[in-house]
Amino acid sequence: MPSPRKPPRRPSPGDGGCPFAYAPDDLDRTIVWRPELTAVTVILDTAPEGFDAAIGVEPRSLGALLVDDAGIDGRHVVVADDAGDHWLWLRDPAPDKPLAAIVPLDKDFVTRMTSLLRFYRRLFDKEPGPPPRGWPLSAYRLARLDLMLRALDLREAGATYREIAVALGRDDDAKLPATEWKSSAGRSFVIRLVRDATAIMNGDYRKLLRIR
Repeated sequence: MPSPRKPPRRPSPGDGGCPFAYAPDDLDRTIVWRPELTAVTVILDTAPEGFDAAIGVEPRSLGALLVDDAGIDGRHVVVADDAGDHWLWLRDPAPDKPLAAIVPLDKDFVTRMTSLLRFYRRLFDKEPGPPPRGWPLSAYRLARLDLMLRALDLREAGATYREIAVALGRDDDAKLPATEWKSSAGRSFVIRLVRDATAIMNGDYRKLLRIR
């Protein structure tokens, strides 16, 4: 069954630096990212005059919705799909209007077209196929992100690199004498985790939305 319609949520800050289309009040929910940062988002708008054969789309007719948020910039929807969810931005949320897809001519064009074709196939009850390569994050990248956040939390709390190595299961390296520890793989590993996590904290988290 489709998810019940939820009340509109407040837009995210409009300073250009926030990656959210809507402020994530509940982080347990699927987060709606800004479409220009998320190339898998299919952008739909009213079809130009004369395209009478174009169809309208009511996302709730497609199945369960993980997100259904409406605001001043349109309607942001995530349609659940076992093969890979569909992220939609309906710039004109009025139902039953003939729609056209907008595909910006940027460096993410191929990813945008792949996502659009997947949604098109889903719309006509065909197998959508897999999502673009690199989306969502792989198990390896998610595991490394977890290590990065743990390392950063410990470092921010005052832990030494040795203490972080122990907490992350690199006990053998952490037990090395000082001279060996300084050039050990374990110490380099921890330093890279803290460095990369700090960069993400300071704004590089937006890169996680880029398709590799």
